[in-house]
Amino acid sequence: MIPDFLYPVTIGLCLVAVVIAYFFSNPLKHGRWFMMRRFINWFPLGMTYAFLCMGRYNLIVAKSALGTLMSKADLGIIFGVGTWVYALSFVVNGPLIDKKLGGKTGMIISAVGASLANVTLGVLTWLIVAKHLKVNLVASFTLLYAVNMYFQSFGSMSIIKVKAYWFHVRERGVFGAIFGSLISIGVYFAFDWGSSIIAMTKADSTGLLHKMFASAGPPLDATWSIFYIPAAILIFWVLLDVWLIKDSPEEAGFPHFDTCDASSGQMHVEFSVLDLLKKVFASRLMLMIACIELTGGVFRYSMTEWYSIFAGEVKQPGAEFLSQHWGWFTCVFGIVGGFSGGLISDKWFQSRRGPPTAMLCGFVLVMAVLMSAFLSFEPLVVGWAAVLIVMASIGITSLMSGTAATDFGGRKATATSMGIVNGFAYIGSGIQSYFIGHLVPGEKAGDSATFMGFTRDWHWLPLFVMPFAIIGTLIAIKIWHDLPPATRKYIAEVEQKKA
Repeated sequence: MIPDFLYPVTIGLCLVAVVIAYFFSNPLKHGRWFMMRRFINWFPLGMTYAFLCMGRYNLIVAKSALGTLMSKADLGIIFGVGTWVYALSFVVNGPLIDKKLGGKTGMIISAVGASLANVTLGVLTWLIVAKHLKVNLVASFTLLYAVNMYFQSFGSMSIIKVKAYWFHVRERGVFGAIFGSLISIGVYFAFDWGSSIIAMTKADSTGLLHKMFASAGPPLDATWSIFYIPAAILIFWVLLDVWLIKDSPEEAGFPHFDTCDASSGQMHVEFSVLDLLKKVFASRLMLMIACIELTGGVFRYSMTEWYSIFAGEVKQPGAEFLSQHWGWFTCVFGIVGGFSGGLISDKWFQSRRGPPTAMLCGFVLVMAVLMSAFLSFEPLVVGWAAVLIVMASIGITSLMSGTAATDFGGRKATATSMGIVNGFAYIGSGIQSYFIGHLVPGEKAGDSATFMGFTRDWHWLPLFVMPFAIIGTLIAIKIWHDLPPATRKYIAEVEQKKA
């Protein structure tokens, strides 16, 4: 396969490709300075979000390093509670960003809060590993990880809030792809950089990182470094965000820019918190988008959370490179998934988000069936099926949370609409985290062989995905033809000019 030194190089090239794709996608013929200033806006914002992802998924890498100190069921509870806190936080934080904070301030709060939360997780890990503190591991990690996820929830809403003012509806498919790419790059940072950090801070290591993070006393694996490093990186990006980000083109000195979303013609209207919440909970269409995101959350996090643990526990001869570079594969193919969904939507379906979403959900079903059929005897098929499920699920998130929620919610309600829709993805994540964590085999002596009457087995990983893939496909077909009225009007006017 690829030599090890080329993996980070290819990620850099992928990031360059994302930037090039941005500059070459200019359907509204913006001026050169607008395109450049918008890039200066979204790039630091996006990299902050990528490192937020690193500070979110590093828990999974820490679990592998901690071994039996943290069981799969423990991880299922800790990660599950964290994702539910993340999901429920959107109901409060979405209106707060829409009405008071704005996207820039929201992102700064997110990064600073998540950085501090990661530092406390690192301190807790050190205290437990070095045996300086005897605490209930599940309860203590759950509490601090929930705090981390509360602050993390500001990030995704903030990046989309800023996007809503800078990108026209006809450009949002591409930005949705950029959003998916940033998620993918964050997963790479978490898993591949995280695994490297763990390797370089082992007790038998003599490298600089181990010297920086090792504690005094008997030699120990400095597992806590997996939390400290993203915390420090986040602060660096916060400083750039303070300097460079503007919430709207007008703040950067450009004239008013109508993005032709659901807020067009209503920018003067002031929405109460109840009005903002009604944008989602009183809308049949927004609830269907949210339900699709719930299914997407099950797809994405079932593979992101569990495949690397499965591959570490059940040897995968011939497919070791997939688990060893899990972050790299999910990053590269996540970028492919995000851009595929966004470009198909904008180029072939007039910025309708339902058609590519239905295709991607159907694709997940096929991959889950293949994964289940070959789980016991064909590691390459299993590994590639897991990678491709992540690819499709990031495409779905890019289209639903990153794009459709903004289209139909509008600029005035972007954070609330996107937040609640994205929150449903994390409800899905919490569901799978708890159930799969208890349905797959335990690793501690005395662990029950069954859960709710079902035999615990790794086949539950793909089997759990299948019904959600079917539900997601059916709902996406229901919204196949939906577009915001302002977008329909814009498309009709463009077509009339062409005629």
